[in-house]
Amino acid sequence: MKAVSGTPQSPIAFLAVALAFAINMMGTTLPTAIYRYYQQQYGFTSTVITVIYASYALGVLGALLVFGNWSDQLGRRRMLMAGLCASAASSLTFLASDGLALLMLGRLLSGLSAGIFTGTATVAVIELAPPAWRGKAMLAATASNMLGLGCGPLLSGILVELFPWPTRLPYVVHLALVGIAALAVLSVPETAATPARVKLGIQRISLPVEVRRAFIPAALAGFAGFVVVGFFAAVAPQLISVVLGIHGGILTGSIVFLLFACSAVGQIVQTMIGARWRQAVGCIGLVVGLVCVGLCGPQQSLGALLLGTALAGIGQGISFRAGLGEIASVAPAHRRAEVTSSYFVVLYVAISLPVIGLGIAVQLAGIQHATLLFVGLTIVLVLIALLLLLRGQASPQPDAHAIDD
Repeated sequence: MKAVSGTPQSPIAFLAVALAFAINMMGTTLPTAIYRYYQQQYGFTSTVITVIYASYALGVLGALLVFGNWSDQLGRRRMLMAGLCASAASSLTFLASDGLALLMLGRLLSGLSAGIFTGTATVAVIELAPPAWRGKAMLAATASNMLGLGCGPLLSGILVELFPWPTRLPYVVHLALVGIAALAVLSVPETAATPARVKLGIQRISLPVEVRRAFIPAALAGFAGFVVVGFFAAVAPQLISVVLGIHGGILTGSIVFLLFACSAVGQIVQTMIGARWRQAVGCIGLVVGLVCVGLCGPQQSLGALLLGTALAGIGQGISFRAGLGEIASVAPAHRRAEVTSSYFVVLYVAISLPVIGLGIAVQLAGIQHATLLFVGLTIVLVLIALLLLLRGQASPQPDAHAIDD
């Protein structure tokens, strides 16, 4: 929906929503550097840790399906404030946690905040962009999202290493940041022309026949990329600690930050690649990065892990952004939101169920063997996506006008 007529589009409002976006997403990855303290405090297994992590995806999926189009009906600011309230409730739940149930609830609320915030904030950032910045508005929204996700583990890593109360202090700091984000959101004008009669409904999910050829390889590549994201957010800290013998929270948080930062870089770089080859290049980046991650254990090499993290992040960013663009370009205009929602459902399934399986593998076979298994299976998935992409490019393409119809 377009901005309300006469809505001032100032740099300050634009930056305020971008800041709130980053702060909200920061809370979703904040526990990454804290999981090892939960293991020590409660005696959790690797499987339990991954289940706690994966609870986040259920919240995201629920929010995407239920609240996906509510900001068009209720307004951007209301939904942004709802997302921030869910984020604050998540931090308060973590502060009060005394075991598995509240930790899972905290992650669920965190996912709810991300699901509410992601679509609404992306649209709000674009709508509030001054005319001179409009061409970079989508990049600003993407960067706010990815850098926020990356800053969560970095912030918690610094706090748990340098200060006391590792399972409490990061959430106190985040609550203060959420307060700043709320003030930022309240200071910006409303950009949505809300209807006189509100009609709230569940976001429809569907996949038209004409979209399937583009959707399947893009979804496979995106699935693999988000499995990598789940690995780094939930399991990589254990790999760094157990296999490489590095226990510092700052370094652990920095490595996870590197993945998200490189994903943002990949989303920028993909515009410099020919549209025909973007997804293929992203897949190749993922494969090479995963091979380096797999080698870091047997070689006891931090350098291999860093290189693999950077390459996998860039590959994930390229394949994600290119896949989303390809799907949107072939989807019928009146069903684009449904198709895009289907794509995101696939992605958020990728950061839940496979990661739980990985946690079970860690418990049964150890972190090093589980990592090699993860790398091998994910590479196979990416190669299947790459093969489908190449086959699709070699086949006659449907008439573009038929797709638009």
